[in-house]
Amino acid sequence: MESRVDLFARIRRDARVEGLSVRALAVRHGVHRRTVRQALTSASPPERKPRQGVSRRLEPFKAVIDAMLVEDTTAPRKQRHTARRILARLVEEHGAEELSYSTVRDYVRVRRAQIDVEAGRRVEVFVPQEHAPGAEAEVDFGEVWVVLNGVKTKCHMFVYRLSYSGKAIHRVYPTQAQEAFLEGHIEAFTALGGIPTRHIRYDNLTSAVTAVVFGQGRQRQENDRWVLFRSHYGFDAFYCQPGIDGAHEKGGVEGEVGWFRRNRLSPMPIVGSLDELNGRIGEWEAQDEARRISDRIRTVGQDFDFERPLFAPLSAEAFDPGVVLTPRVDRSSMITVRMVKYSVPARFIGQQVRVSLRASEIVVFDGRTILARHHRITVKHGQSVQLDHYLEVLRTKPGALPGSTALSRARDAGTFTSAHEAFWAASRRVNGDSDGTRELIDVLLLHRSMSADDIQAGIRAALEVGAVNADVVAVEARRHVAMSDVVNDAAGSRSLPVGGAISGRPSGVHRGAHADQREQRVVSLTQRRLMDPAAVIAGLPADNRPAPSVNAYDELLAIRMQPISAGSTNAASKENIS
Repeated sequence: MESRVDLFARIRRDARVEGLSVRALAVRHGVHRRTVRQALTSASPPERKPRQGVSRRLEPFKAVIDAMLVEDTTAPRKQRHTARRILARLVEEHGAEELSYSTVRDYVRVRRAQIDVEAGRRVEVFVPQEHAPGAEAEVDFGEVWVVLNGVKTKCHMFVYRLSYSGKAIHRVYPTQAQEAFLEGHIEAFTALGGIPTRHIRYDNLTSAVTAVVFGQGRQRQENDRWVLFRSHYGFDAFYCQPGIDGAHEKGGVEGEVGWFRRNRLSPMPIVGSLDELNGRIGEWEAQDEARRISDRIRTVGQDFDFERPLFAPLSAEAFDPGVVLTPRVDRSSMITVRMVKYSVPARFIGQQVRVSLRASEIVVFDGRTILARHHRITVKHGQSVQLDHYLEVLRTKPGALPGSTALSRARDAGTFTSAHEAFWAASRRVNGDSDGTRELIDVLLLHRSMSADDIQAGIRAALEVGAVNADVVAVEARRHVAMSDVVNDAAGSRSLPVGGAISGRPSGVHRGAHADQREQRVVSLTQRRLMDPAAVIAGLPADNRPAPSVNAYDELLAIRMQPISAGSTNAASKENIS
């Protein structure tokens, strides 16, 4: 489309070169003579006046609308009139059926600002800010929904954003309590490799602030543990103004929460655990280093590489972000933490233990020794039970195992595998219910000192040879460990070492030598026959000996003792005495 500047230029050229009249120029260019005169007068087209759209239908209601807007100057922020509400009231109270929403909206937009100024209310002005590299960061929480183990669950996303580069760290926790707040900081400090040298901006969240001191600027009464945390890592906190006004003072992280939620967490992620989700988030954060924020020339990653060396170093000493509690172990070998029960080893029944309640887990201590770890449960009256904590009790009460909650939880978690089930069934068939269950418990106790893969290999080997005995499982598991070490060494050096014996293999013989020789295993013949009487016992030569006979012993029974008279007996006695 031709611009008015081009049109004026052609009109002026034709008048100058050809000397055409105003009428002729108007006909040639298809415009009004007034436009031709404007072009001949000035090369710059006059500015067009904006159309003043005045709705005659709105005129009778302007005073009513103004009264509503004046009333809003003293009303709470969240209870002020919107343009839609004003239109509804005009229809209900004044019969303004012919008014449209756009007409009311356009008038309210302009008139509200004028009334605010007339009432002496401050008009908010945003001043662009520059942030020094490595100096500042912002922190905030945002709600997110996750399909966790098939259940739609509300979680909380901790966001830590560097003000200069825009590099952000996101972590999703089941809670936004202080333990999650502190743990999020530690995750961010560790991932970024340092701490801002000036300050970190916060709103007045209760994890850090216990009270806002009004009338004294930015003064706040801080939580003692938060003060300890800041002192440990050596940084200062900057607290924003309370309410909506303070959100603009950390607009970078406010926008980051929304951007990440829309672009990375929509649709709702489907995960089995929050650890899995946070692992994905770490990959997304690496990808986000390639994006540019607004009209910046450099990417987030390039700006972050520039400011990374300017951070203050991390403290060498670790800080436990958990809340410390000291519950007592009840008769069910459980402790209660935030209305949720967690199991501990049964030997601590009746004692107090120290608990570190963290964002995603709880850790139970006896002094400095870790007794138990549990994933944190946020559902009230929930339970987290580990089978290992009850093994010593179940060994003396094996009948309690089949219906125990600990066994059910172990099956659900997959730690009590099909191999355990098969061993248990075979052991009860051979050894009876009680002794067979005790053998299983002895196998479960092996998990405290050996890996699950090695023990399962031991179980499979024991079942293969028909020896449902915990000692056999232990021997076969250790043999599996040794064989794995040999295979790993062979893979690294492409040759097996010479010398040394591995669980039944002669010293100096390689795995490849004597390939036709069967591997030696521990076999209980009695248990093998009890498990499968019809099976051929593997690894034994044929027994061609005749069946044993007791005929030789039966001959002794055929000898009859001759009766002896009393007289001869006395004579013999006298002879012996003499």
